[in-house]
Amino acid sequence: MWIDTHCHLDAHEFGAESLEVARRAGDAGVAMIVIPAVERGNFDTVRQMAASAPNASYALGIHPIYVPKATEDDLVALRAAVELAMGDPNFVAIGEIGLDFFIPMLCEPAMRDKQEHFFREQLRIARDVGLPVLMHVRRSQDQVLKHVRQLRPAGGIAHAFNGSFQQAQVYIDLGFKLGFGGAMTFTRALQIRRLAATLPLDVIVLETDAPDISPAWIHPGRNSPEQLPAIGAVLAELRELSVDAVRAATCANARAALPRLLLG
Repeated sequence: MWIDTHCHLDAHEFGAESLEVARRAGDAGVAMIVIPAVERGNFDTVRQMAASAPNASYALGIHPIYVPKATEDDLVALRAAVELAMGDPNFVAIGEIGLDFFIPMLCEPAMRDKQEHFFREQLRIARDVGLPVLMHVRRSQDQVLKHVRQLRPAGGIAHAFNGSFQQAQVYIDLGFKLGFGGAMTFTRALQIRRLAATLPLDVIVLETDAPDISPAWIHPGRNSPEQLPAIGAVLAELRELSVDAVRAATCANARAALPRLLLG
């Protein structure tokens, strides 16, 4: 089996096809797809999608790209939704949360401060309920790590990791797994491929971030969780391991990162 630890299956790019995409991914061997929320407005959507697809689970959080329009009431609503969802076996994490210092507008001082406030408050929610976090870390590795060190959630995943070996080690020391996906399939992505090839195998989880971060063979087309086995095969090639070994290891790693995952 394969586990896609990060897939926006509810994104508009999938239209009405989301559940069919999940079914085809299941037929391809993807036993679980984790669907993170990105804003208050899609909390119910991801919950309902996970209830409808037998190979899906979900996380709740406010993505940094959605922080500009978010309010304090959204944080209150998130805490209430999380407390309610703790009784739902499909609910596995707080996410997608984090910091994004790639988009220029998000780098303005006031917006940086707002992002960090929302990130810290969501880390507190995760810590209070004992759940792992799915973290967005684009151009923000050191700042993310600063807050994680201070607030210490129950582990989780640094999604789409593309930092340094030193930053990777800090995440590992804090109990986090590192997410790798389509970016690893491009031969020009030298740093990401070095990381994927040489980091300890027991810290790597696989993800698609579908519909984004398409692998090389379909770029720039729409990504899909159906691509995860082929992405896993690239990781196996980089590490000179069998596909079966990589599949077993990354599945075990995902379950360690997200202990509430239920696999049929």
